[in-house]
Amino acid sequence: ILMDKRMMAMSTAMLLLKLLEEEDMYGYQMIRKLEERSNQVFSLKEGTLYPILHSLEEQEAVESYESQAETGRKRKYYRLTKKGGKLLRQKQEEWEVYENAIRSVMTGGVSLAL
Repeated sequence: ILMDKRMMAMSTAMLLLKLLEEEDMYGYQMIRKLEERSNQVFSLKEGTLYPILHSLEEQEAVESYESQAETGRKRKYYRLTKKGGKLLRQKQEEWEVYENAIRSVMTGGVSLAL
């Protein structure tokens, strides 16, 4: 199934924040982790990833720092800030409302809540 890029864009920032909640990561690492966890549904290009990360930095949701990787190469890592943690929780709540509304329409208004 080919996913609509607009639908994916809605959730990408939330997914990146979730990954960074777990550990600090560099860009390529985030791309691979998203692919792995989503069974290749989320396959970002660097040209898509970095503008999102820069936007999250401007919002003070993430911050970056340089560190030397095990290979000896310097990498730019990103970490979640307190503001980013709050933004993640907000985006998760928004996603749950959206997901429940879609599910309700698709099931004819039948509630699937347990």
